[in-house]
Amino acid sequence: MLEKLEALKDKYIELSEKISDPETLSDSQKLQRLMKEQAQLEPIVSKYNEYVDVAAQLEDSKTMLNEKLDDDFREMVKEEVKELAAQEEELMQEIKILLLPKDPNDDKDVIVEIRAGVGGDEAGLFAGDLLRMYLRYAERQGWKTEFISVNDQGVGGYKEAIFSIKGKGAYSKLKYESGVHRVQRVPATESSGRIHTSSATVAVLPEVDDIDIEINPNDVRVDVFRSSGNGGQCVNTTDSAVRLTHIPTGIVISCQDEKSQLKNKDKAFKVLKAKLYDMYQQEQNAELADARKSQVGSGDRSERIRTYNFPQGRVTDHRIGMTLYKLDSFLDGDITEMLEALLTSDQAEKLKEVAE
Repeated sequence: MLEKLEALKDKYIELSEKISDPETLSDSQKLQRLMKEQAQLEPIVSKYNEYVDVAAQLEDSKTMLNEKLDDDFREMVKEEVKELAAQEEELMQEIKILLLPKDPNDDKDVIVEIRAGVGGDEAGLFAGDLLRMYLRYAERQGWKTEFISVNDQGVGGYKEAIFSIKGKGAYSKLKYESGVHRVQRVPATESSGRIHTSSATVAVLPEVDDIDIEINPNDVRVDVFRSSGNGGQCVNTTDSAVRLTHIPTGIVISCQDEKSQLKNKDKAFKVLKAKLYDMYQQEQNAELADARKSQVGSGDRSERIRTYNFPQGRVTDHRIGMTLYKLDSFLDGDITEMLEALLTSDQAEKLKEVAE
Protein backbone atom coordinates (compact mmCIF):
# COMPACT_ATOMS: atom_id res chain seq x y z
CA MET A 1 0.00 0.00 0.00
CA LEU A 2 2.71 2.49 1.03
CA GLU A 3 4.81 1.59 -2.03
CA LYS A 4 1.81 2.28 -4.27
CA LEU A 5 1.23 5.62 -2.55
CA GLU A 6 4.89 6.59 -2.99
CA ALA A 7 4.61 5.74 -6.68
CA LEU A 8 1.52 7.94 -6.99
CA LYS A 9 3.36 10.77 -5.24
CA ASP A 10 6.29 10.43 -7.67
CA LYS A 11 3.81 10.47 -10.56
CA TYR A 12 2.22 13.65 -9.17
CA ILE A 13 5.63 15.37 -8.95
CA GLU A 14 6.46 14.22 -12.48
CA LEU A 15 3.18 15.68 -13.77
CA SER A 16 3.90 19.00 -12.01
CA GLU A 17 7.25 19.19 -13.82
CA LYS A 18 5.68 18.39 -17.19
CA ILE A 19 2.96 21.01 -16.68
CA SER A 20 5.63 23.64 -16.01
CA ASP A 21 7.56 22.68 -19.15
CA PRO A 22 7.40 25.43 -21.84
CA GLU A 23 6.73 22.80 -24.50
CA THR A 24 3.61 21.63 -22.62
CA LEU A 25 2.41 25.19 -22.02
CA SER A 26 2.36 25.74 -25.77
CA ASP A 27 0.14 22.67 -26.33
CA SER A 28 -3.28 23.43 -24.82
CA GLN A 29 -4.68 19.91 -25.32
CA LYS A 30 -1.70 18.23 -23.71
CA LEU A 31 -1.73 20.78 -20.87
CA GLN A 32 -5.42 20.15 -20.21
CA ARG A 33 -4.90 16.37 -20.18
CA LEU A 34 -1.96 16.56 -17.75
CA MET A 35 -3.77 19.00 -15.45
CA LYS A 36 -6.80 16.70 -15.34
CA GLU A 37 -4.59 13.71 -14.49
CA GLN A 38 -2.83 15.72 -11.76
CA ALA A 39 -6.16 16.91 -10.33
CA GLN A 40 -7.29 13.28 -9.99
CA LEU A 41 -4.13 12.41 -8.03
CA GLU A 42 -4.08 15.52 -5.85
CA PRO A 43 -6.58 14.38 -3.14
CA ILE A 44 -4.71 11.08 -2.68
CA VAL A 45 -1.24 12.65 -2.60
CA SER A 46 -2.37 15.40 -0.23
CA LYS A 47 -3.89 12.86 2.16
CA TYR A 48 -0.79 10.65 1.90
CA ASN A 49 1.49 13.59 2.78
CA GLU A 50 -0.69 14.21 5.82
CA TYR A 51 -0.41 10.52 6.74
CA VAL A 52 3.41 10.55 6.41
CA ASP A 53 3.62 13.62 8.68
CA VAL A 54 1.43 12.02 11.36
CA ALA A 55 3.31 8.70 11.10
CA ALA A 56 6.62 10.53 11.65
CA GLN A 57 5.22 12.33 14.71
CA LEU A 58 3.94 9.02 16.07
CA GLU A 59 7.34 7.37 15.62
CA ASP A 60 9.06 10.26 17.43
CA SER A 61 6.60 10.05 20.33
CA LYS A 62 7.07 6.27 20.63
CA THR A 63 10.86 6.78 20.70
CA MET A 64 10.48 9.27 23.54
CA LEU A 65 8.75 6.61 25.66
CA ASN A 66 12.03 4.62 25.65
CA GLU A 67 13.81 7.52 27.31
CA LYS A 68 13.88 8.44 30.99
CA LEU A 69 10.90 10.70 31.64
CA ASP A 70 9.15 11.91 34.75
CA ASP A 71 5.74 10.39 35.38
CA ASP A 72 3.68 13.43 34.32
CA PHE A 73 5.55 13.90 31.07
CA ARG A 74 5.40 10.15 30.30
CA GLU A 75 1.60 10.21 30.69
CA MET A 76 1.41 13.20 28.37
CA VAL A 77 3.48 11.41 25.72
CA LYS A 78 1.36 8.25 26.10
CA GLU A 79 -1.77 10.30 25.47
CA GLU A 80 -0.13 11.88 22.43
CA VAL A 81 0.80 8.43 21.08
CA LYS A 82 -2.79 7.30 21.51
CA GLU A 83 -4.18 10.34 19.66
CA LEU A 84 -1.62 10.11 16.83
CA ALA A 85 -2.25 6.37 16.38
CA ALA A 86 -5.99 7.01 16.05
CA GLN A 87 -5.30 9.84 13.58
CA GLU A 88 -2.95 7.63 11.56
CA GLU A 89 -5.59 4.88 11.33
CA GLU A 90 -8.29 7.37 10.29
CA LEU A 91 -6.07 8.85 7.58
CA MET A 92 -5.26 5.39 6.19
CA GLN A 93 -8.98 4.60 6.04
CA GLU A 94 -9.58 7.83 4.11
CA ILE A 95 -6.74 6.96 1.74
CA LYS A 96 -8.22 3.50 1.09
CA ILE A 97 -11.53 5.15 0.14
CA LEU A 98 -9.74 7.55 -2.21
CA LEU A 99 -8.00 4.56 -3.85
CA LEU A 100 -11.29 2.78 -4.58
CA PRO A 101 -12.09 2.63 -8.32
CA LYS A 102 -13.96 5.80 -9.18
CA ASP A 103 -17.35 5.66 -10.85
CA PRO A 104 -16.66 7.14 -14.31
CA ASN A 105 -20.06 8.86 -14.21
CA ASP A 106 -19.56 10.66 -10.88
CA ASP A 107 -18.67 14.03 -12.40
CA LYS A 108 -21.48 13.99 -14.96
CA ASP A 109 -24.68 16.01 -15.05
CA VAL A 110 -27.88 14.01 -14.62
CA ILE A 111 -31.31 13.49 -16.09
CA VAL A 112 -33.94 12.74 -13.45
CA GLU A 113 -37.20 10.93 -14.27
CA ILE A 114 -40.02 10.90 -11.73
CA ARG A 115 -43.16 8.88 -12.44
CA ALA A 116 -46.33 8.37 -10.43
CA GLY A 117 -46.70 4.75 -9.35
CA VAL A 118 -49.46 2.95 -7.47
CA GLY A 119 -52.07 5.17 -5.82
CA GLY A 120 -53.93 7.18 -8.46
CA ASP A 121 -54.09 10.95 -7.88
CA GLU A 122 -52.27 10.60 -4.56
CA ALA A 123 -49.31 8.97 -6.34
CA GLY A 124 -49.22 11.92 -8.74
CA LEU A 125 -49.24 14.37 -5.85
CA PHE A 126 -46.37 12.49 -4.22
CA ALA A 127 -44.45 12.57 -7.52
CA GLY A 128 -44.90 16.36 -7.36
CA ASP A 129 -43.50 16.37 -3.81
CA LEU A 130 -40.40 14.47 -4.96
CA LEU A 131 -39.98 16.81 -7.93
CA ARG A 132 -40.00 19.86 -5.66
CA MET A 133 -37.63 18.10 -3.21
CA TYR A 134 -34.97 17.52 -5.89
CA LEU A 135 -35.41 20.99 -7.37
CA ARG A 136 -34.93 22.53 -3.92
CA TYR A 137 -31.87 20.34 -3.27
CA ALA A 138 -30.38 21.42 -6.61
CA GLU A 139 -31.09 25.03 -5.70
CA ARG A 140 -29.32 24.57 -2.34
CA GLN A 141 -26.29 23.18 -4.23
CA GLY A 142 -26.25 26.08 -6.67
CA TRP A 143 -26.98 23.75 -9.60
CA LYS A 144 -28.91 24.58 -12.76
CA THR A 145 -32.12 22.70 -13.58
CA GLU A 146 -34.06 22.51 -16.83
CA PHE A 147 -37.33 20.72 -17.60
CA ILE A 148 -37.31 18.28 -20.51
CA SER A 149 -40.82 16.85 -20.35
CA VAL A 150 -43.71 17.32 -17.93
CA ASN A 151 -47.04 15.48 -17.91
CA ASP A 152 -49.26 16.82 -15.12
CA GLN A 153 -52.50 15.26 -13.94
CA GLY A 154 -54.48 18.46 -13.40
CA VAL A 155 -54.87 18.22 -9.61
CA GLY A 156 -51.45 19.56 -8.65
CA GLY A 157 -49.63 16.30 -9.26
CA TYR A 158 -47.61 14.74 -12.07
CA LYS A 159 -47.90 11.55 -14.06
CA GLU A 160 -44.33 12.10 -15.20
CA ALA A 161 -41.62 14.76 -14.93
CA ILE A 162 -38.23 14.62 -16.63
CA PHE A 163 -35.61 17.29 -16.01
CA SER A 164 -31.86 17.78 -16.14
CA ILE A 165 -29.54 18.92 -13.35
CA LYS A 166 -26.21 20.47 -14.27
CA GLY A 167 -23.66 20.86 -11.49
CA LYS A 168 -20.33 19.58 -10.20
CA GLY A 169 -20.67 16.01 -8.95
CA ALA A 170 -24.43 15.87 -9.53
CA TYR A 171 -24.43 12.17 -10.38
CA SER A 172 -22.09 11.25 -7.51
CA LYS A 173 -24.56 12.74 -5.03
CA LEU A 174 -27.88 11.68 -6.57
CA LYS A 175 -27.09 8.24 -8.03
CA TYR A 176 -28.49 6.40 -4.99
CA GLU A 177 -31.95 8.00 -5.45
CA SER A 178 -33.04 5.58 -8.18
CA GLY A 179 -35.80 3.22 -7.12
CA VAL A 180 -39.32 3.12 -5.70
CA HIS A 181 -40.21 5.81 -3.15
CA ARG A 182 -43.25 5.07 -0.96
CA VAL A 183 -45.46 7.55 0.89
CA GLN A 184 -47.85 6.89 3.79
CA ARG A 185 -50.32 9.67 4.58
CA VAL A 186 -53.98 10.65 4.73
CA PRO A 187 -55.02 12.07 1.34
CA ALA A 188 -56.91 15.38 1.32
CA THR A 189 -59.87 13.57 -0.28
CA GLU A 190 -60.04 10.91 2.48
CA SER A 191 -62.91 11.85 4.82
CA SER A 192 -62.44 8.93 7.22
CA GLY A 193 -58.83 9.81 8.04
CA ARG A 194 -57.51 6.46 6.75
CA ILE A 195 -53.81 6.36 5.87
CA HIS A 196 -53.11 5.48 2.23
CA THR A 197 -49.91 4.06 0.77
CA SER A 198 -48.82 5.31 -2.63
CA SER A 199 -45.60 5.27 -4.60
CA ALA A 200 -43.53 7.00 -7.24
CA THR A 201 -40.44 5.84 -9.11
CA VAL A 202 -37.26 7.83 -9.55
CA ALA A 203 -34.52 7.19 -12.10
CA VAL A 204 -31.28 9.17 -12.02
CA LEU A 205 -29.40 8.83 -15.31
CA PRO A 206 -25.94 10.24 -16.08
CA GLU A 207 -26.10 12.62 -19.03
CA VAL A 208 -23.88 11.18 -21.74
CA ASP A 209 -21.90 12.63 -24.63
CA ASP A 210 -21.67 11.32 -28.17
CA ILE A 211 -18.35 9.69 -27.26
CA ASP A 212 -20.10 7.62 -24.57
CA ILE A 213 -22.79 6.17 -26.81
CA GLU A 214 -23.67 6.40 -30.47
CA ILE A 215 -27.16 5.98 -31.91
CA ASN A 216 -27.73 4.79 -35.45
CA PRO A 217 -30.18 7.29 -37.02
CA ASN A 218 -31.82 4.40 -38.89
CA ASP A 219 -32.77 2.87 -35.51
CA VAL A 220 -34.85 5.89 -34.49
CA ARG A 221 -38.30 6.84 -35.77
CA VAL A 222 -39.03 10.55 -35.34
CA ASP A 223 -42.66 11.71 -35.13
CA VAL A 224 -43.80 15.31 -34.70
CA PHE A 225 -47.13 16.44 -33.30
CA ARG A 226 -48.82 19.47 -31.82
CA SER A 227 -48.02 20.40 -28.25
CA SER A 228 -50.67 20.37 -25.55
CA GLY A 229 -50.83 22.13 -22.19
CA ASN A 230 -48.78 25.18 -21.21
CA GLY A 231 -46.53 26.61 -23.88
CA GLY A 232 -47.81 29.96 -25.05
CA GLN A 233 -48.98 30.84 -28.53
CA CYS A 234 -47.37 27.83 -30.22
CA VAL A 235 -49.56 25.33 -28.37
CA ASN A 236 -51.89 23.45 -30.72
CA THR A 237 -50.80 25.67 -33.64
CA THR A 238 -47.47 24.14 -34.73
CA ASP A 239 -46.02 20.63 -34.85
CA SER A 240 -43.29 21.49 -32.32
CA ALA A 241 -43.54 18.41 -30.08
CA VAL A 242 -41.28 15.46 -30.87
CA ARG A 243 -41.59 11.74 -30.18
CA LEU A 244 -38.61 9.41 -30.65
CA THR A 245 -39.01 5.64 -30.89
CA HIS A 246 -35.83 3.57 -30.60
CA ILE A 247 -36.83 0.56 -32.70
CA PRO A 248 -34.32 -2.05 -31.34
CA THR A 249 -35.32 -1.47 -27.69
CA GLY A 250 -38.83 -0.02 -27.98
CA ILE A 251 -37.86 3.01 -25.83
CA VAL A 252 -40.14 5.98 -26.52
CA ILE A 253 -39.20 9.56 -25.60
CA SER A 254 -41.54 12.55 -26.01
CA CYS A 255 -40.65 16.20 -25.54
CA GLN A 256 -42.85 19.27 -25.95
CA ASP A 257 -41.37 21.62 -23.36
CA GLU A 258 -39.83 23.97 -25.94
CA LYS A 259 -41.64 25.97 -28.66
CA SER A 260 -38.97 24.93 -31.14
CA GLN A 261 -39.20 21.49 -32.76
CA LEU A 262 -35.40 21.45 -33.12
CA LYS A 263 -34.86 22.11 -29.39
CA ASN A 264 -37.42 19.47 -28.43
CA LYS A 265 -35.69 16.96 -30.73
CA ASP A 266 -32.30 17.77 -29.19
CA LYS A 267 -33.66 17.32 -25.64
CA ALA A 268 -35.39 14.06 -26.58
CA PHE A 269 -32.15 12.64 -28.03
CA LYS A 270 -30.30 13.55 -24.81
CA VAL A 271 -32.83 11.55 -22.79
CA LEU A 272 -32.70 8.64 -25.24
CA LYS A 273 -28.90 8.50 -25.03
CA ALA A 274 -29.04 8.58 -21.24
CA LYS A 275 -31.65 5.79 -21.13
CA LEU A 276 -29.70 3.56 -23.52
CA TYR A 277 -26.48 4.16 -21.61
CA ASP A 278 -28.29 3.37 -18.35
CA MET A 279 -29.82 0.21 -19.85
CA TYR A 280 -26.38 -1.07 -20.84
CA GLN A 281 -25.08 -0.29 -17.36
CA GLN A 282 -28.01 -2.13 -15.76
CA GLU A 283 -27.19 -5.21 -17.85
CA GLN A 284 -23.58 -5.08 -16.65
CA ASN A 285 -24.70 -4.59 -13.03
CA ALA A 286 -27.01 -7.60 -13.30
CA GLU A 287 -24.07 -9.76 -14.33
CA LEU A 288 -22.15 -8.63 -11.24
CA ALA A 289 -25.11 -8.71 -8.84
CA ASP A 290 -24.34 -12.16 -7.46
CA ALA A 291 -20.85 -11.04 -6.49
CA ARG A 292 -22.04 -7.92 -4.71
CA LYS A 293 -23.40 -8.11 -1.16
CA SER A 294 -24.60 -4.51 -1.15
CA GLN A 295 -27.33 -3.19 -3.44
CA VAL A 296 -26.91 0.43 -2.28
CA GLY A 297 -25.16 1.40 -5.46
CA SER A 298 -26.93 -1.00 -7.82
CA GLY A 299 -29.58 1.49 -8.96
CA ASP A 300 -32.16 -1.31 -9.17
CA ARG A 301 -35.22 0.50 -10.56
CA SER A 302 -37.72 -1.95 -9.01
CA GLU A 303 -36.28 -1.78 -5.50
CA ARG A 304 -38.34 -0.05 -2.79
CA ILE A 305 -35.71 2.19 -1.31
CA ARG A 306 -37.44 4.70 0.95
CA THR A 307 -40.65 5.40 2.88
CA TYR A 308 -42.00 8.85 3.70
CA ASN A 309 -44.37 8.51 6.67
CA PHE A 310 -46.37 11.71 7.26
CA PRO A 311 -48.24 10.75 10.48
CA GLN A 312 -44.91 10.06 12.22
CA GLY A 313 -42.99 12.80 10.41
CA ARG A 314 -40.24 10.38 9.43
CA VAL A 315 -38.35 9.26 6.35
CA THR A 316 -36.68 5.82 6.33
CA ASP A 317 -34.17 4.49 3.84
CA HIS A 318 -34.57 0.70 3.79
CA ARG A 319 -31.16 -0.05 2.24
CA ILE A 320 -29.16 1.28 5.17
CA GLY A 321 -31.87 1.24 7.87
CA MET A 322 -31.58 4.99 8.48
CA THR A 323 -34.55 6.99 9.81
CA LEU A 324 -34.73 10.78 10.07
CA TYR A 325 -37.52 12.55 11.92
CA LYS A 326 -37.49 15.70 9.83
CA LEU A 327 -39.85 14.94 6.97
CA ASP A 328 -40.86 18.56 6.29
CA SER A 329 -37.29 19.82 5.86
CA PHE A 330 -36.34 16.65 3.96
CA LEU A 331 -39.05 17.31 1.37
CA ASP A 332 -37.80 20.90 1.22
CA GLY A 333 -34.50 19.61 -0.17
CA ASP A 334 -32.58 19.03 3.07
CA ILE A 335 -31.43 15.56 1.99
CA THR A 336 -27.64 15.88 2.35
CA GLU A 337 -27.43 13.83 5.57
CA MET A 338 -29.17 10.87 3.92
CA LEU A 339 -27.12 11.11 0.72
CA GLU A 340 -23.84 11.17 2.69
CA ALA A 341 -24.92 8.15 4.75
CA LEU A 342 -25.70 6.21 1.55
CA LEU A 343 -22.29 7.11 0.12
CA THR A 344 -20.50 6.06 3.33
CA SER A 345 -22.38 2.75 3.42
CA ASP A 346 -21.53 2.00 -0.21
CA GLN A 347 -17.86 2.84 0.37
CA ALA A 348 -17.76 0.56 3.43
CA GLU A 349 -19.18 -2.33 1.40
CA LYS A 350 -16.66 -1.77 -1.40
CA LEU A 351 -13.77 -1.68 1.10
CA LYS A 352 -15.05 -4.94 2.56
CA GLU A 353 -15.16 -6.52 -0.90
CA VAL A 354 -11.60 -5.37 -1.64
CA ALA A 355 -10.41 -6.81 1.68
CA GLU A 356 -12.08 -10.15 0.97
